[in-house]
Amino acid sequence: MTDMITLNEDGMEQVALHDFVEQSYLNYSMYVINDRALPHIGDGLKPVQRRIIYAMSELGLKASAKYKKSARTIGDVIGKFHPHGDSACYEAMVLMAQPFSYRYPIVDGQGNWGSTDDPKSFAAMRYTESKLREYADVLLAELGQDTVDWKLNFDGELEEPVMLPARLPNVLLNGASGIAVGMATDIPPHNLKEVAEACIYMLDNPKASVKDLSRIVQGPDFPTYAEIITPKEDILEMYETGRGSIKCRAVYTKEGQDIIITALPYQVSGAKVLEQIAAQMQKKKLPMIVDLRDESDHENPTRIVIEPRSNRVDVDGVMAHLFSTTDLEKNYRVNFNMIGNDGRPQVKTLNNLLKEWLSFRTDTVTRRLNYRLEKITARLHILDALLIAFLNIDEVIEIIRTRDKPKPELMKRFKLSDKQAEAILELKLRNLAKLEEMKIKAEQKELADERKGLEETLGSKSRLKTLIKNEIRQDAETYGDDRRSQLVVREEAQAFSETELISAEAVTVILSEAGWARSAKGHDLDPESLTYKSGDKLKLSVKGKNNQSAVFLDSTGRAYTVPAHALPSARGQGEPLTGRVNPPSGASFEGLMIGEAGDYYLLASDAGYGFISRLENFYSKNRSGKAVLKVPKGGKVLNPAPVKNIAESMVVSISNEGRMLMFNLKDLPELPKGKGNKIINIPAARVAERLEFVVVTAVIADKQSLMIYSGKRHITLNMDDLEHYRGERGRRGNKLPRGFQKVDKVEVISD
Repeated sequence: MTDMITLNEDGMEQVALHDFVEQSYLNYSMYVINDRALPHIGDGLKPVQRRIIYAMSELGLKASAKYKKSARTIGDVIGKFHPHGDSACYEAMVLMAQPFSYRYPIVDGQGNWGSTDDPKSFAAMRYTESKLREYADVLLAELGQDTVDWKLNFDGELEEPVMLPARLPNVLLNGASGIAVGMATDIPPHNLKEVAEACIYMLDNPKASVKDLSRIVQGPDFPTYAEIITPKEDILEMYETGRGSIKCRAVYTKEGQDIIITALPYQVSGAKVLEQIAAQMQKKKLPMIVDLRDESDHENPTRIVIEPRSNRVDVDGVMAHLFSTTDLEKNYRVNFNMIGNDGRPQVKTLNNLLKEWLSFRTDTVTRRLNYRLEKITARLHILDALLIAFLNIDEVIEIIRTRDKPKPELMKRFKLSDKQAEAILELKLRNLAKLEEMKIKAEQKELADERKGLEETLGSKSRLKTLIKNEIRQDAETYGDDRRSQLVVREEAQAFSETELISAEAVTVILSEAGWARSAKGHDLDPESLTYKSGDKLKLSVKGKNNQSAVFLDSTGRAYTVPAHALPSARGQGEPLTGRVNPPSGASFEGLMIGEAGDYYLLASDAGYGFISRLENFYSKNRSGKAVLKVPKGGKVLNPAPVKNIAESMVVSISNEGRMLMFNLKDLPELPKGKGNKIINIPAARVAERLEFVVVTAVIADKQSLMIYSGKRHITLNMDDLEHYRGERGRRGNKLPRGFQKVDKVEVISD
C-alpha cells in the first residue's frame, strides 16, 4: 500500500491497482503460511489439526471415554473453530488416526479409516466413530494451566488455544507435509525415544552440534518397517541444512524358491506395486518371474510373494531391478520448514529446531509452575481464614447470625481480606463440623512445602532444567517404542539392461555378400543351405547367443553394433544392414564378430598389419559406427579371428603368393584401435598396387590343425607340420607345397 491515501470527489479511497493486488496477495500468502499449510514448532500441528484435537477434548473424547460419531466432532470443529469444508476437515482427522500415515497416531478411530493400499478409502464421517488416543495427553495434559495463549474464534464468541502445550517435539515425531505460497514443508517422522534423548542431551549441552545430535537421532523413523538406505553422511547433511532427501527400500526374505516382500516403504500401496510388477511381466520384461501373489492378511499386513522361474534365478538381481523400476524403493523430499516461536516460517537445522522447541517447553513449564504457585498461594490464603474460623467458631457463628452485614464485621474483627471473608460466608453449615484444626494444618503444611519447591524450581535454572528432563524421560517411557525403519547400507539398485532381459538362446548370425543380415536359432544349421536373394550368397556367419551383440566390420575399418535379437529371423532372407547402420559411401561389410564383451579378436588388414583387442572396444551406439582398424593405402580388411588363449595361441598368415608365416600371438600388441604391428612382411608398394597381399589370417592353438583349401583340393597341417613355417613376427614366411599356393580359405580344426 502507498503511504499517502488519496481520496476522490466522493471521499472514496483510491489505491493503485498494482499496490492493491500486491498487498492482497501478500495478505493471502501470509494467511496460507501461518494459518493453513505450515506446522508450528511448539506443538507440531497445523491449525486444522490443533482445532480438531481441542474440539475432541472439549467433547470429553479422552482415551478413556466412549467413541462418538466423527460427524459430531467435525460439526463442532467447523461450527466453532474452523469455518472450512467438512470433507477437508474430516480428511485431516482421518490422517491423524491412520497408523500407517502417522508414526504416533493422535485419534483412535473405529470403523473404516482407510488402508495402506488406498488411504483415502475411509468411510464417510457419519459411519465412523472416534476419540483421542493416550498420546494426545502429550498435547493436552497442561492445557488448562495457563500454559499457552488464547484467542477468539472466527466469530468472537468462543476462545481457542493459539497452540497446544506439547510436552514432546511433536513436529519431529509425527512430521508434516504441506504446500504454502512460495514455500513448502516436508518433515519426516522420527522415533520418540531418540528425539527425547536428543532433547535431554541438548539441555545438558546447549552448544551441541548437529553431528553430536545425529549420534542419537540416527534418522527418520517411518510408520512402516522398510529400510532407510540413505548414507549416514547424507542424513547428517540433511540435518545440518534442513533440506535433503531420504530413500527407503522394501524388505524381502527368501522362503524356499520364493521371494517374500514383508515391508513396503512409507505411503506405498501394495496393490500399486503388484500392478507395476505385473505390467512388466506382461511386457515380457521379467521373463525370470512366473507368478505373483498377494498373501497379505491380518497377521501379515504385508506379504507379497514373487515366484522365480527356477532356483537358478539371481534373486538379489531381480530385486535390484524391481527396486529401480517400481515403488519398492522410494525417495522422500525433506524440508524442515515450520513456523518458529517468533511466528515466522523458517527452515531449521536439527540443533536449532531442538533448541527453539526447548525454549518453548521451558516457557510452557514456567507458566505452568507459576499458575500452580498462584493457586497454592490463593488456597493457603483461604486456609488461613478457615483456621481462624475454626478457632473462633462460636464468635463467627454469632456474627453471621446477628449482624445485618457480617462480611465487613468478620473482616474487621479477624483482620481478613475480602476473599477470606467470602470463603467463610460461603461455608455450608454441615461443613463447620469438618473444620478440624489438624486437617487444615496438614493441608497448609503440604501446600507450603509444595510452594517452597515451586519457588526453588522457578528460582533455579538447573532445577527447572532437571524437571523438564525428568518429564521428557517419563513421557518417553510411557509413549516411546523401538525404531521401525532400520538404517542399512545397500548398493544402488540397477535395472536390468535390455540384453539381460533377453533369454540366452543359441543363435547363428548370417551376413550375405550383398550385405543382408539375419539371425537363425541354434548352432546346428548350415548357413549355405539358406535361401538368398537372386545373385546373392553367404559371406560370413558366426555362432553366439540371442542376448549378445553382433559387431560388423566394414571395408574402411569401422565397427557397427547390432543386438542379435534385433536382427530379422532367418526364416526370411533378412534385411539390408544399411537399414540399421550408416557406413561410408561405397563401403562393404568384411568382418563379423559376436561373443562376450571380454572376448579377444585378432584384427588385421591384407597389408600384413594387425593387433589384438577385446570385443567391447568395438561396441558403438552410433549408427555411423566407430573407427577401429586403420587400413594402409591399398589394403583391405580381413575377417577378424577369435582368440581363446593369447599365451598359448599362434598366428598363421598366408599371402596370395603362397607364403605362410606362423609366430606366437603374444608378439602382437593389445590395442583398442589402430593400425597394429607388422604380421608378415609385404612391401607397401606391392600392397598399394595389389600385387601382393594377405589372403587369410587365422589363430591356432595346440591340438588344432589347419585345413587349407585350394580350388577343389585341400590339405591338413598339424602343429608338427606347421613348425616348418614358424618364424619371427614380420618375416616373409615359407612357401606352401606346390598346388596349394593359391589359397581360397582355411579352417581351424580341433583334434
